[in-house]
Amino acid sequence: MKIFSLKRNAINSTIRQIRKSQEISYKNVNKTVASIIDDVKKLGDKAIFKLTKQYDNFNLNLQNLKVKRSLISDSSTKLNSDLKKSIKKAIQRVSSYQKKKLPKSFLYKDNLGNKLGWSVSPLDSVGIYVPGGTASYPSSLIMTAVLAKVAGVKKISIVTPPSQDGVNKAVLFVADCLKIENIYQVGGAQAIAALAYGTKTIEKVNKIVGPGNIFVANAKKQVFGDVGIDMVAGPSEVLIIGDKSASSEIIAADLLAQAEHDVNASSILVTTSKILAQKVLADVKKLTKESPRKNIISKSLRNNGKIFLMNSLESCIDFSNSFAPEHLELLVNSPERLLNKICNAGSIFLGKNSAEAFGDYIAGPSHVLPTGGSASFSSPLSSLDFIKYSSVTKISDKGLRSLGENVEVIAESESLFAHKNSISLRLRKKK
Repeated sequence: MKIFSLKRNAINSTIRQIRKSQEISYKNVNKTVASIIDDVKKLGDKAIFKLTKQYDNFNLNLQNLKVKRSLISDSSTKLNSDLKKSIKKAIQRVSSYQKKKLPKSFLYKDNLGNKLGWSVSPLDSVGIYVPGGTASYPSSLIMTAVLAKVAGVKKISIVTPPSQDGVNKAVLFVADCLKIENIYQVGGAQAIAALAYGTKTIEKVNKIVGPGNIFVANAKKQVFGDVGIDMVAGPSEVLIIGDKSASSEIIAADLLAQAEHDVNASSILVTTSKILAQKVLADVKKLTKESPRKNIISKSLRNNGKIFLMNSLESCIDFSNSFAPEHLELLVNSPERLLNKICNAGSIFLGKNSAEAFGDYIAGPSHVLPTGGSASFSSPLSSLDFIKYSSVTKISDKGLRSLGENVEVIAESESLFAHKNSISLRLRKKK
């Protein structure tokens, strides 16, 4: 990790260089994933069994593909009480936050007596991908499944890579708390294909959400259109704006919290204080040596850890808005005053108490966030992503007479004469 002095006019070129170095190439996986999807579409469960043996070296069959209900309910006995209590607290807080975001159906009358509005309904079914191995996090399920439950989704299926030790017990406990029974031991692109197109055992869903590796991400891209997806997320990232009032140790701790995710994670500080920058660099080195995950952290910071020294707070904000980070921490005096100046960020954390880790686990908003600069045009996953709107129109007699002629004129100008006639017929019947 190094300190760089950066002028305002060099912000965009610097960010382009950073993003270019982080680009994910799907060139080598496109064909493989397309072949996997095609196999699952043609052969269903048989393809899943074959591919799971090939990629996970696991003997999957009709007896162990779906996790037994008894294993889900028994998960409670396998976890310590503190973890269970914390998981339940997280579920409660995420649920409370997401309920506040839900819109309601609405109808109003305009000045012609027409009834207009929208009808809100939940998606019928959702598939959730939960990564396996060392990345099998119960928090990933909380931050997706709770949202679907709050929205009213009736059918929720979970897919997760198989393991000789079985599905992560904390993941099963979350599923049990949420009364989700359809859990399948299948991962990778074949799991995405199964959710997108269905097999004899795994039912096709309306939308697929959840993080995964490059094969999972590519599979989601390829099935999009046949099924909805949340986003194609890349490596995690945090950007911290800190002024001279900030604690260098807190900043260093938060940079490391991001770096321990992945060797490709981005951990960036932008500041106006040279003294703070130097202290943070020293604290980062100290805390890295003390961390059980120092190997991952060291590689991550070497690859994507940076400190930018800028000449004004406004320049720091410009950098942030151009970078459009997944997570943004404002460790400055009176952070609320900067909030309306931030236009591109997945999740914003205000002040010294608001560690990004609160967002990962328990604050309330989902931790499924846009990465790679996509926060400039997309939003965090929320309960809104599990509902859909239908627009509602009821034209009154007065509305027919008043607006009908306008429709006729526009339809005729587009040479859509049947459109015009559908109005003309109604007008004649009203005479």
